[in-house]
Amino acid sequence: MTSTAAERAGYTPIEARVRARGGLTTRGLGLVAATGVLAAVAVLSIVIGTKPIPLGTVWDAFFTAGVTSEDIRIVLDLRVPRTVIGLAAGIALGLAGALMQALTRNPLADPGILGINAGAATAVVLAIRVLGIGSLTGYIWFAFAGAAGAFVVVYLLGTRGRSGASPERLALAGAAVGAALLAVTNAVALLDVSTFDRYRLWTVGALAGRDLGVFWAVAPFILIGVLLALALGPSLNVIALGEDTARALGANLNRTRVLTAVAVTLLCGAATAAVGPIAFVGLAVPHIARTLVGPDQRWLLPYSLVLAPTLLLLADVAGRVIARPGEVQAGLITAFIGAPVFLAVILRRRIVPL
Repeated sequence: MTSTAAERAGYTPIEARVRARGGLTTRGLGLVAATGVLAAVAVLSIVIGTKPIPLGTVWDAFFTAGVTSEDIRIVLDLRVPRTVIGLAAGIALGLAGALMQALTRNPLADPGILGINAGAATAVVLAIRVLGIGSLTGYIWFAFAGAAGAFVVVYLLGTRGRSGASPERLALAGAAVGAALLAVTNAVALLDVSTFDRYRLWTVGALAGRDLGVFWAVAPFILIGVLLALALGPSLNVIALGEDTARALGANLNRTRVLTAVAVTLLCGAATAAVGPIAFVGLAVPHIARTLVGPDQRWLLPYSLVLAPTLLLLADVAGRVIARPGEVQAGLITAFIGAPVFLAVILRRRIVPL
């Protein structure tokens, strides 16, 4: 059924465009295939590293009891935790990006638009400078608190006045708060050499050096954010029709915006706290998903959930391979390969409209 025929049949514009892209079976099979690719990439993340380890040793690490060696410890203590954390952070960043683009109706929006990344960074650098925090597990709670605090300030500023919250007001408030927080972060980091040295290791964005304690610390927040994000799909579809149409259909715009912003804060705050700021993933993955399944958030969100950790883990694996015996951090890889690809997508006008 073409998009025009679907609209004549009584479907909303979004439903019509989704139906023009294929039925439930096609999208469902695509999601299953994408999940299979993610599983394969996760296995690669465990098998491939700066030190070559035979497949047999990796197998023994999981399925042979009582066997210990240095290689097995590398697999279980280093590669498995960074893979698990990469999966969790990728899921969070992909969903946060999709939610931000839906909330602001801006195809170039990313989680940083609400100043969340800036809030996390400011809290981390202050924790290092003032309290002397020096461990990743110590950074997590400060980063999360900073992200949440930044969101509260942005939302209060964006909802001032009779008109209440709007995508434009929230975006402007986020840009202003983010710029102010970035100035504070840079000032504190540059005035103290030891603070800068510790802060730069976190701010580059990396999966290395994290243990499962980091994952368990952020997992509850990511789980709540994922459940909330997936539940918001139908409401975000209604908002995409326009505010007047959404109100006519009985949608509660303020509630949807608040819940979406809370989900973004939980997801982006947890991911940033765990692995530092990771560029490009939350910005471009929703566009890839939108190209595959259209603008229906009920499908776009699950696809973003699967595609984002695939990209993040691939970047991490590539960083281990190209600089042996050292490695390039995942945040640098995503920025390096992501920016040109995203520019190419824009120039070719392959961005699917929201």
